[in-house]
Parts: sequence; C-alpha cells; structure tokens
Amino acid sequence: MTMNRRQLLLTTPALLSACAALPPKVPDGLAAGEQRAWELDGQRFWIWLPRDYAQRSERWPLVVFLHGSGERGTDLAKVKVHGPPKLIAAGAAWPAIVVSPQCEDGRRWDPERLHRLLGELKARLHVDAQRCVGTGLSMGGFGMWQWACRHPRDLAAIAPVCGYGDPVEVAAMRDVPVRAYHGDQDTVVPLAPHIACVDALRAAGGKASLTIYPGVGHDSWTRAYNDPDLLPWLLAQKQT
Repeated sequence: MTMNRRQLLLTTPALLSACAALPPKVPDGLAAGEQRAWELDGQRFWIWLPRDYAQRSERWPLVVFLHGSGERGTDLAKVKVHGPPKLIAAGAAWPAIVVSPQCEDGRRWDPERLHRLLGELKARLHVDAQRCVGTGLSMGGFGMWQWACRHPRDLAAIAPVCGYGDPVEVAAMRDVPVRAYHGDQDTVVPLAPHIACVDALRAAGGKASLTIYPGVGHDSWTRAYNDPDLLPWLLAQKQT
C-alpha cells in the first residue's frame, strides 16, 4: 500500500465525521429566529426555526401544534390566535423547531396527512427524529390523540388540550407519554371522556397526567400554554 493511499484511508473517517457535524443550512424562504409561512406536500403552516439553528450541529427537537376548529380555512394568520404560534409571534424564543399547520374549512385533522408531513419535515430539516412531540387544542387535541394512536412511533409525547381520544384505541400508544389539560366547566368538549381516555391509557401501561382547571370552560388552552412546566416537559421526552 502506498503512503498516499494509507493516508487517505486514515483520514477519510475523520473527514466524514467532520462533514456530518457541520451546522445545517436554513432552507430557502425560511429564517432562523423568525416565524415564517411555508408549504410542504400541499400543507401550509407556520414554522419557527431557533435563532441558532444554523450555528450548531446537534439536531433539534420538533414541536407540532394543531389548532382548533375555529382556525380552519385559508387565512394562515388565524393559526396565530392561540397556542405556540401566538406565543412565538409575541416574542417567545422556543428552543425547538415549531410547526403549526392549518386545516382546511370543513375538514378535521387527518393522521395520515400529519404522518406524511412529519416525514417531509424530517427529510428537509435538522430534526431529532427521537424528539418529535405534539400538542393541540380542542379539535387539535382530538387530532393529537388520533395521530398518536394511528402512528405511535411518530411522536415521543403529546400534550392534548380539551380534546380526547378513543379509550378503545389508546393501548396502541402506550409508549407515548401524555400531559393533558381540561377545564371542569367545559360545555363544548366534556371532561368525562378525557378522564376515561387517560384512565384507559394508564390501564394499558402508559404514562399520562390530566390537569383539570376548576371553574374553567372550553378555554383551558390559555392556562395550559402558559404552564411553565409544559415546554420543558415536552422537550425532555425522547423515544427509546
């Protein structure tokens, strides 16, 4: 073996390692530290990239937020009225990639479509595939339960707010931890089925908590998304 060939074989692993450790590039149309509108696979959404997205080589956790029925349509600005996109628009700098899609008028969240969107995001962004988590309110809370039941390997954890799943199906997502929220005076989405869903998940061997706000109606999301423990809990979850 010649010296040049020996040197090449010795240095190639180091070169490959260095290339793998390079910080990611920001995709065209996006900007680190700004919430921008983007579209993939026919799905429009807001996306937030952390301010130092392009300055570090480590992959980022991903948070997907699903809005309620009142924010459906084609006006993407409506998605910012509640939850993570509202907080980010107000100046919150989340240390994660945050994606907030919009559901069309007359439709509900489709687990298969969300599964495909997640695949596109993983392929195009510097996402930590083991730290993809989700949260949603009302219709989005239902959507989160359904998505986790249909594709339990997609999400490391979910935080549904005033929306419940099917107790018969939750055994499929026993490995997906849940941090749920609900108001005890909710007349739009009743509390009892959410309790039943959480209880069924625990009975199946899953980990789930349900925070119940006394005297609160359907708008339990304002308090839930101001819970100082919610974001740290989401970002601490990781698939094994």
